[in-house]
Amino acid sequence: MDWLEVLGWDEKQIADLRATGCTYIQQGVYSTALKYFEALSVLNPSNSYDLATLGALHLQLGNGLQALDFIDRATKVEPQSLETRLNRAKALFMLGYRRQGLLQAMELEKCDDPGVASQASALVLAYK
Repeated sequence: MDWLEVLGWDEKQIADLRATGCTYIQQGVYSTALKYFEALSVLNPSNSYDLATLGALHLQLGNGLQALDFIDRATKVEPQSLETRLNRAKALFMLGYRRQGLLQAMELEKCDDPGVASQASALVLAYK
């Protein structure tokens, strides 16, 4: 079902929902932000940003399996997102998949983004 059509919504309403969810994230109210991004994932199920954000929120809330599910869905839409791949490594560590998390983190240590590479290096040092 195309919920956007049913509701008569367009990209403006989606952007408003996303902005409100992001405001809750900035305030550290992750459980409320989660509800906004869950709604966005229903309204716009192929948006990699919304899926990755849902994964990151679940990661923040300690829900490793849900985090990994949404992160994997986001990665299918946008496989090159370094931040999403970094969160995938974190979710793997959270779930106790040390070997897979290390492989993912060691790969990210080599990336061109210094912020992601340094976080990946910290994960490797912590879990090796």
